Amino acid sequence: MTAGHIPVLLDEVVAALAPVSGTIFADGTFGAGGYSLALIAAGARVHGFDRDPDAIAAGLRLPAALGADPALVLHHCRFSEIATALRDAGVAALDGVVFDIGVSSMQLDQPERGFAFSSDGPLDMRMDRDGPSAADFLNTADEADIADVIYRYGEDRQSRRIARAVVAARPLTTTRQFADVVRRALGWHPGMPKDPATRSFQAVRIHINGELDELAAGLAAAEALLAPGGRLAVVTFHSLEDRMVKQFFRDASGTGPGGSRHLPMAAQAIAPVFGKPSAAIRPGDAELLRNPRARSATLRWAIRSDAPARPPLTRQPKDLAA
Repeated sequence: MTAGHIPVLLDEVVAALAPVSGTIFADGTFGAGGYSLALIAAGARVHGFDRDPDAIAAGLRLPAALGADPALVLHHCRFSEIATALRDAGVAALDGVVFDIGVSSMQLDQPERGFAFSSDGPLDMRMDRDGPSAADFLNTADEADIADVIYRYGEDRQSRRIARAVVAARPLTTTRQFADVVRRALGWHPGMPKDPATRSFQAVRIHINGELDELAAGLAAAEALLAPGGRLAVVTFHSLEDRMVKQFFRDASGTGPGGSRHLPMAAQAIAPVFGKPSAAIRPGDAELLRNPRARSATLRWAIRSDAPARPPLTRQPKDLAA
């Protein structure tokens, strides 16, 4: 585990997944390997996935990833590529899947990655270090598109004002510049309770990394790959992700009130593919004292039934920001 990195809700995630010797798990967001190493310590074999090449490079140096028959097998890919990667690795079914959604502590703590504004750095935010950066988007997109992204993924009702300010201030090249533009647009000053730049940073990061589409793909892959009795545990850090996960479990378990409004009536007869999901699990006071970044974390989990996976059109959770 990377020094200083504290896996969120680690004990609760391990209890939800119930690993035993000989089981096979997928850690969909490997990061610094906290969940993976805990599962391996219980006797499981883990396939770890991360789109960040830095996380994979660090993971390949861990003892669990070394040797002729490693307990940890790493894959540099996105959620949408998990099923293909496991098929290529000869894995037909899993006993458990864990996702820890969003930006990692390691990414936040590296100013050169551009995910945070606590330290100045390039306006990047790319999880996989590939494709258009946050600066590319903010410096070239139409004002209306910028406002739409900030409204949808930052849930900021003043998104139009922010977008106008961004366009007027272009070009933006650093995280501090972007944060200052948002602050000035909204009249923020030090001492106010919450920095409004937080929402805009979240929105742009989600957009350029396609995070909600990838989350939908990951949940669908887990449903298709989990064996009967397998367990899916998902940790989220903001309301958009949590609503998607909550709706996915409701649809998949048939526990939503009156069925899902997202599914056609014919789909209501499909047998539940998960048992009743857990209630939302949040960090206790002791964990928050150790790790203040855990304060917004929410864990939800459920157990896979023996029903066939749903057809793709009925199992994809909706982007509830739409």
